[in-house]
Amino acid sequence: MGKKKKRAELEPELQLIDNRQTKNELDLANGDSHDNEKKKKKKKKKKKIDKQNDDAPKEVPTVSIAVPGSIIDNTQSYELATRLAGQIARAVTIFRIDEVVIFDNKSTSENDHRGSAATNLDEDESSTAFLIRILRYLETPQYLRKALFPMHSSLRFVGLLPPLDAPHHLRKHEWAPYREGVTVKGRVPNSGGTLVDVGLSKNVLIDQVLEPGVRVTVAMGTDRNLDDDIPRQVVPSSKPKEESGMYWGYKVRYASNISSVFKNCSYKGGYDYLIGTSEHGDIVNSSELALPAFRHLLIAFGGLAGLEESIEADDNLKGKNMLEVFDSYFNTCPNQGSRTIRTEEAMFISLQYFQEPISRALQKS
Repeated sequence: MGKKKKRAELEPELQLIDNRQTKNELDLANGDSHDNEKKKKKKKKKKKIDKQNDDAPKEVPTVSIAVPGSIIDNTQSYELATRLAGQIARAVTIFRIDEVVIFDNKSTSENDHRGSAATNLDEDESSTAFLIRILRYLETPQYLRKALFPMHSSLRFVGLLPPLDAPHHLRKHEWAPYREGVTVKGRVPNSGGTLVDVGLSKNVLIDQVLEPGVRVTVAMGTDRNLDDDIPRQVVPSSKPKEESGMYWGYKVRYASNISSVFKNCSYKGGYDYLIGTSEHGDIVNSSELALPAFRHLLIAFGGLAGLEESIEADDNLKGKNMLEVFDSYFNTCPNQGSRTIRTEEAMFISLQYFQEPISRALQKS
């Protein structure tokens, strides 16, 4: 089953004292007046530094989840596998998850996975690659899918899935400060830019030269006139969330095993708080759970045999227990009536369980 800046220099120090001043004037300057001048300049510097810090983009905390691709192996058909992937995408979107990491339970090489995932095979496609493809497809706005996803057997049943209806999945008649788009062939004469399909009645011009078929986030501004060909700016996909708190979809990343989930974190500095979920974890009421302030939080889910199996199967984590791998380890659904809780069910239960504790932790940031 197959398929992914800066600080200004501070003002100069105290000005040199005019050599024509008399000794008394120098003494005075080096006395109270000199001290006052120093204080004034220090205040000016502090204000300038504070302003620079205010202008600098603030890092927005993120929440990631990790899920084993092997959960697809428990389905009996492509249609059921597709529906399972759709449930995961819905849970991730509803609870505003920023990143989904799909990992293998075995210590396979990442390069081997990428090689097989890049092919257009049907039955030979891995369950991990299948899940990644469906999740990426569903996260993509509908008007971009044809350009970004060639026909593939893995996508045969995606039409049966309910839409994510995420904020960046905009309709043709809707105007928003940002839109997702894909670069297209063709140039506007003397523009030096690139045309982008953003799902409106006309393509827009951006201020960069890019190859066709590249997905970009475009700052649309307030000018709704698409006929004046005013170049618009390409911004990082994190900009809508950083600027206005708007949820702008999730990223999908592959990890060859669970240790690679942590080691190859795509965020600078890595994940600073790791949570594992299991029926063997600690039982704490959600209302009493206190999470520390975090920059990048990761919540990991297990497969058919639980998260413990994934730890045991990873050669890099041999002999380690759950509390040596994770900062916290929770049972989010104690007293369950069924012998088993499927991973897609555990995701809805757990993400709801963590919603308030995460909100409280973010208020500390």
